[in-house]
Amino acid sequence: MGIKGLTQVISEHAPGSIKTIDFEDNSGRKVAVDASICVYQLLYSVRSPDGTQMQTQNGEITRHLIGIFYRTIRLISNGIKPVYVFDGKPPDMKMGELVKRSKRRAADYEKALSRAIERGEVDTFEKNIVQVTREHFDEVKRLLTLMGVPIVEAPSEAEAQCAELVKGGKVHASVTEDMDALAFGSNILLRNIFGGETRKLNVKVWLLSDFFGNEYFLGIQSETGSG
Repeated sequence: MGIKGLTQVISEHAPGSIKTIDFEDNSGRKVAVDASICVYQLLYSVRSPDGTQMQTQNGEITRHLIGIFYRTIRLISNGIKPVYVFDGKPPDMKMGELVKRSKRRAADYEKALSRAIERGEVDTFEKNIVQVTREHFDEVKRLLTLMGVPIVEAPSEAEAQCAELVKGGKVHASVTEDMDALAFGSNILLRNIFGGETRKLNVKVWLLSDFFGNEYFLGIQSETGSG
């Protein structure tokens, strides 16, 4: 779900906990990849050169499969061993927020469709719109299985399962753009690890252990009674 303002708070009060490394610095390590975020990124933000979704002649979207394939190859080629973690059932306390998000998406869709009708661009609009479905995730799971890459079905949220794998010493770090992984106790969080594909971004490492001993975060622990 995300913790509003967490990135800014950490950047301001514990900047030493954020490191910048090269992609190749993770060679020889296992990482838990939040597969759900990857699929959403690939389906919503990545397009073919003409601006439309990559798809077969039958209109079936393929961008998520192509993207996951090449991302995985890039990791393995650099000696990084991925374990893809998929979302399970959302926690009950999150259901209200999910309903709100669904309503916002429906409202945004209606507005965008109305603009497309006014401009006479309905055909283009329909080609560009995509609804992420369970089938998309099932296709990615099958692809990874055929590639021999391990997958994990989380009982609930993927970022929480990633954190558990890190805490249990099964993997070195969580790979996700969701800062919730830190709140769930992932000592090491890698962000922007796939950014170099198009934008040449450096990989950001967030170290949970470096928060402790920081005056600001010690104050929060004291206030909550956890320190």
